[in-house]
Amino acid sequence: MIYRLLLVYLFYSFTRFLFFIYNYSLLEIDSLFEYLRLSYHGIGFDTAAIFYLNSLFVVLSMLPFGINTRGVYQKILFYIYFVTNLIGISFNFVDLIYYKFNYSRTTVAEWAVVENEANKTQMFLRFAVSYWHVLVLFVLVSILWVFLYKKVKLKSKPYTKGPVLYVLTSFISFLVMAALMVGGIRGDFKKSTRPINLVDANRHASKIQHADFVLNTPFAIIRTFNKKTFKKVPYAIEKSVIDRIVQPIKMYESTGETKPNIVVFITESFGREYWGAFNDKAQIPEYISYTPFLDSLATKSLIFNNAYANGRKSIHGMSSVLAGIPSFKDAFTSSPYTNQDVESVVSVLNSEGYDTSFFHGAPNGSMGFLGFSNILGFDHYYGKTEFNNDTLFDGFWGIWDEPFFQFTKETLDTKTTPFFSTIFTVTSHEPYIIPDKYDGKFPKGDIPMHQCIGYTDFAFKQFFETAKKEPWFDNTIFIITADHTNQIQYSEYLKPMNRLAVPILIYSPKGRYTGVNSELAQQIDIYPTIVDMIGYDQPFRSWGRSLINEQPSKTPPFVVSSMGQNYMYSVGDIICIFDGVKAIGFYDINDLGLETNLISNRTKDMDAVELACKAFLKDYFDKIIDRNL
Repeated sequence: MIYRLLLVYLFYSFTRFLFFIYNYSLLEIDSLFEYLRLSYHGIGFDTAAIFYLNSLFVVLSMLPFGINTRGVYQKILFYIYFVTNLIGISFNFVDLIYYKFNYSRTTVAEWAVVENEANKTQMFLRFAVSYWHVLVLFVLVSILWVFLYKKVKLKSKPYTKGPVLYVLTSFISFLVMAALMVGGIRGDFKKSTRPINLVDANRHASKIQHADFVLNTPFAIIRTFNKKTFKKVPYAIEKSVIDRIVQPIKMYESTGETKPNIVVFITESFGREYWGAFNDKAQIPEYISYTPFLDSLATKSLIFNNAYANGRKSIHGMSSVLAGIPSFKDAFTSSPYTNQDVESVVSVLNSEGYDTSFFHGAPNGSMGFLGFSNILGFDHYYGKTEFNNDTLFDGFWGIWDEPFFQFTKETLDTKTTPFFSTIFTVTSHEPYIIPDKYDGKFPKGDIPMHQCIGYTDFAFKQFFETAKKEPWFDNTIFIITADHTNQIQYSEYLKPMNRLAVPILIYSPKGRYTGVNSELAQQIDIYPTIVDMIGYDQPFRSWGRSLINEQPSKTPPFVVSSMGQNYMYSVGDIICIFDGVKAIGFYDINDLGLETNLISNRTKDMDAVELACKAFLKDYFDKIIDRNL
């Protein structure tokens, strides 16, 4: 039994090595000593996962049955051992690839990404083909594991000291092993301690991303299974402090335009890295832009080149942009508190007489968008069903961007103004393919994503060229952003802060909004910005700020997001990393790689940033859980 358990440890260590090889540029483990130190601390998390998964195997291995060395019994043990362990370790293999997109170990919450997809089998097969090398590695590891398991043969010996002593020694051995398992699952043997959790990996990390190396994915899934991740914070903050710092209720004395149409593009995976206009001042050597049309549009627009996403998945982007609700470790939209009245840009514009619509070229219901759009109260939803031409389906996610943009434009032509529409694109996404007729038209670049960016940029060009001929165009404000980032080419965007870097562009054909703004901005700022633009003069709930309002009492520029299992709150010249109870790191706002932790020299400014983070999270969870959105 001990030999077989040691094999599990061996292969967990091997998959941690593979995790390092596949993600070394993201993990930033710079020396052999650091690798070994973190691997050593990872053993504790491996132990918890291994004992969870092997508890039945251990019990059946140690029960004092006379039949436990017989062939049939051992075959049952064999299947129990490999079914549980291969399923468990397979998630480590999943994260060899998925970590590049999620920047965090996979948890139960990731089910929200695929639970609304109708083609789960097709998606799995596609990923298996795209990342065949990971599947091959998993098969080879499984074969080697079975070989090593069978290498040590079991030999049966009669116990000559009598059945009473046999049962007694077996019972004592079982108690010892049970104590070891309890301690292993909890993380240590202190009576007062709580079991180790994902956040405890940070105790051993000199860089935030090192915690993901210390962890293993089976542990992350087990620890988040059936857990209430949405719960109120364990500290008190006075309402007056929240009202002063967070300003959750906004009201603008705006001189906004009179009922302009609003069109918001949430562009799939369209990180700031790909868009040339947002990198003019980034000083990236040999930088190449893949967005010629959008670069030209940016010269006539107001752009925010220091903007960030408030989540890491598409549904996070939808709730952040449209309702001003960020997502941290888990999505608000997959929590038990989603089904409540939510004040949002949709509800505000509905109250102002706008026709509101949501466009997404994927099968209706994909990504959970249809359900959440109904919660927000959109008048109309247009998906693959309404497009009604499957010959233009990409075979994986939805209708190609170019024809779906034209369908969107033609639908907008029929709207009574004013209207508000959100278009969520699909093509700039794994598996990074474009229509065959455009093969060779767009630069393939250095990563597969670049060709897709070029195609979607072309789709934008076609949309604007046809839309500008329509009478509604001149009185329309266009906002373009992204849901999250994707493949990374330049080292500047490997930095932890920049892994959330997205564009925000505001374009008015009337030329009202132009220039470059380098203040901190985020997706949750888009909702109050739109409310400000239309001249809405009533109080409304918003954790973000208007990006166009210059009132002295405005909320200061800030960004809130998650970094693995921690929160990240940036304001002024300080980045605060917060573990849910206390700050565990402070960094200069220009230290996007989070290289130098300044916490040992705390200042009053750092204390103020930590308080702001606490106040934000207090109000965030209180409002969600108390259903006061």
